Amino acid sequence: MKEIITIANQKGGVGKTTTAVNLAAALAIAEQRVLLIDFDPQANATSSLGFYKSDYEFNIYHALIGAKNVEEVILKTTIETLDLLPSNIGLVAVEKELENFEDKEFVLKKVLQSIKDEYDYIIIDSPPALGSITINALCTSDSVIIPIQCEFYALEGLAQLLNTIKLVTKTKNSRLSIRGIIPTMYTSQNNLSKQVLSDLVRHFSSIMFTEEEDNKKRYLVIPRNVRLAEAPSFGKPVALYDIKSKGAIAYQKLAKTILGEK
Repeated sequence: MKEIITIANQKGGVGKTTTAVNLAAALAIAEQRVLLIDFDPQANATSSLGFYKSDYEFNIYHALIGAKNVEEVILKTTIETLDLLPSNIGLVAVEKELENFEDKEFVLKKVLQSIKDEYDYIIIDSPPALGSITINALCTSDSVIIPIQCEFYALEGLAQLLNTIKLVTKTKNSRLSIRGIIPTMYTSQNNLSKQVLSDLVRHFSSIMFTEEEDNKKRYLVIPRNVRLAEAPSFGKPVALYDIKSKGAIAYQKLAKTILGEK
């Protein structure tokens, strides 16, 4: 296995699930073996890949509490090299139940132990909170990607998230690092989007994703894109919905950056 990556931000509506689903799909299309873990009780990543609660009986909750082996819970998707560990609203209960576990921060890590080497990448979609579910994800991961919405109050709470990552790195998971910040819902015609991107570059340029174009460094952004917004309602990642869309192209670029390609 190459890397376990958590997509994290305690703010909701920042494109976290969109990034998890479409990065996972883009990596899989690039012939990587990928497991997407829906670690959010809202289960939006699960439905974004075309699975609904009537389609599967067991989910990540059952693996966490030991009721099912993780291999029994994983679902195959329409992309041959992309698997899904689905979620369900019942995952809400695990926050309280984890309190009774020894090494409660490492329950997910133990669950994945038997399968992690079957994949090149494991992408974890964490919930919009810094509770025990997100801490489990961070303690399991090699790195974190932080989506930041290019809107007012975009940086609100970022310091808290960075401090949490720093604390986990210092006390629980020394290999954890920040893979990068990715601005989402960017509109080049919008002055606010430009201002947010400028603020991010000014404060966090060292941990932002970049690409080379015409021998110039450009910061990667995920544009506000209708196709990207429509794709989940069809149960597809944007690459299967409209591979030529700006949203699909942006996530292909992000995947290439993760893979270290030019």
